Amino acid sequence: MCSSDLFDLDNKKVLYSQGIYQRVYPASITKIMTAMLALRYGDLEEMITVGPEVTNLEAGSQVCGLWVGDRVSLDQLLHALLVYSGNDAAAAIAVHIGGTIEDFVTMMNDEATRLGCTGTHFTNPHGLQNTEHYTTPYDIYLMLQEALTYKEFVDMIQLGNYSLETLHEDGTTANIPLEATDHYLTGESTPPKDVTILGGKTGTTSLAGNCLALAVQDAYGKPYISIVMGANTKELLYEQMNMLLEKINQ
Repeated sequence: MCSSDLFDLDNKKVLYSQGIYQRVYPASITKIMTAMLALRYGDLEEMITVGPEVTNLEAGSQVCGLWVGDRVSLDQLLHALLVYSGNDAAAAIAVHIGGTIEDFVTMMNDEATRLGCTGTHFTNPHGLQNTEHYTTPYDIYLMLQEALTYKEFVDMIQLGNYSLETLHEDGTTANIPLEATDHYLTGESTPPKDVTILGGKTGTTSLAGNCLALAVQDAYGKPYISIVMGANTKELLYEQMNMLLEKINQ
């Protein structure tokens, strides 16, 4: 079942709710939490040597193409995480910040508890399918609201593309062009009149469906969070989101 929820940030009000406390698989919307912990505990300028964690991902998952031994900054990894939704970037960030994937996941769950997320349990930093990895639209709202307090997060989620530069172990370099997964940012979808898309996070797996959590503004600059989870197709996802965003103008 598709859930749709709209929140007024200034007044802390729920403007529309369908399935607000429904348990859902978050897919890559998980990466909001991953990014937030990286921004809180990491140094964006710090250079990271990528380890074998970037190869331990299921076949066919979205990756930037990081190699073991690559040297990249945390800032670059966060761009790859939030713009392109790279699962390899998520794994590299988790090991860098947490020491191990498992310890980082503990940090994720502790932070979810701190934020008041009562329907969330994480098992990984990227959102690849796991029956014990779940959340609710309301908890996503709490996480995104917190993430928006980080200026770097807001800057990154507005980008339509990014060029990831890596230094390989053999001394050669690679320049990897990455396009945003958010169709509003790439121009493939258009929001309703007088609604400005600030950015957000997409997520897609076969069981999660097509998901999108957005930060937006009305014509007066007033902020909102809009969340659609579990749409059957990308087209339906953006149709549902536009129907939700229309309510801002009503």
